[in-house]
Amino acid sequence: MPILLALLGVFAFQVSLAAEIDSVTPRDLALENSLTLINEIFNQRIQEGIHKANAKQDDIEDIEKDEFCDEEVLYTELRKAIFQSFTASWGYKGYNLDTQLRSLLARQSYSLSLKDSIYCDISYMEGFSLNMKELSDVVNINDHLVGLDKMGHFFAEGWHYFELTDYDQHNISQALEWGKEQEAGKFGLTTTGIFSFADLVANFNGWRFWNKVLLKTHDPLKGVFANFFNRPYVSCELQIVSSIKNKKIVKAWELNSRFDLADYLDGAWDEGNNCNNYEDQVIAEKVTSRIHIVNPDVTCPGIVEYCVEAQRKYGYYAKDILHPDCLNATN
Repeated sequence: MPILLALLGVFAFQVSLAAEIDSVTPRDLALENSLTLINEIFNQRIQEGIHKANAKQDDIEDIEKDEFCDEEVLYTELRKAIFQSFTASWGYKGYNLDTQLRSLLARQSYSLSLKDSIYCDISYMEGFSLNMKELSDVVNINDHLVGLDKMGHFFAEGWHYFELTDYDQHNISQALEWGKEQEAGKFGLTTTGIFSFADLVANFNGWRFWNKVLLKTHDPLKGVFANFFNRPYVSCELQIVSSIKNKKIVKAWELNSRFDLADYLDGAWDEGNNCNNYEDQVIAEKVTSRIHIVNPDVTCPGIVEYCVEAQRKYGYYAKDILHPDCLNATN
């Protein structure tokens, strides 16, 4: 029995790090736009990562060699800075980032307890992880009601997608399939009873972010003309003063353009438009019943126009990241 309890404790800790949000209850609240603050937070962290990548290169590189701008070091330091972590890979990066933002955006976000949410009737057996933790907060980003958990998905799961395509030779469709498997498993159905299509949208856009860091691959959502003028966030540039001082060519990472979440955000990040699926009909009926109590006028999608825009934006990939009701929505 003690061993069983210990195993259950470990399981509870592991699965409790998949956050969910209630996007229905705060639907009519007037929240301040958080876009500017979110951009400030992550632009500072990106600058920090670039600085540390260059500093680490200075520490470990032989001055006699003409080797600068180590890509692996850049990606590692960017992830450590973005997640504010001592390591790039270990731990629950997305969840930790979610909790950081809850504190940093506390004055602009809406926090709701599980017992007051549309998920309050889901039992421990139906959604074990859901009942082991608090819900994530929601914020207004350019008039879209978005859970802060989506930022964890954007940067953490987005990185996993990027690893699959950049290091493991998968294509983006295979990365999207991996994401759906995770949402049907430890990040969704098997732990909370909830499958979030909005999480998948955030994941995919996170891949687009990491791809744009050095932009070795064209953005699949941009046309030929737009890709031609698309610039990477970071590039390896000649350092004139250091080159003269060391009497050799010296290069370092430099920031080309600032991060703007608005370049990725759309109405499909909002679970009120890109709705959820549930583990079974029992859970679905419980949640639907609560939704009707909280707001009987709520429909899926909440704003049809946003789903139609998302269909156009994601094109071929829409089928992998949009809820069927959003995917088939028409004006």
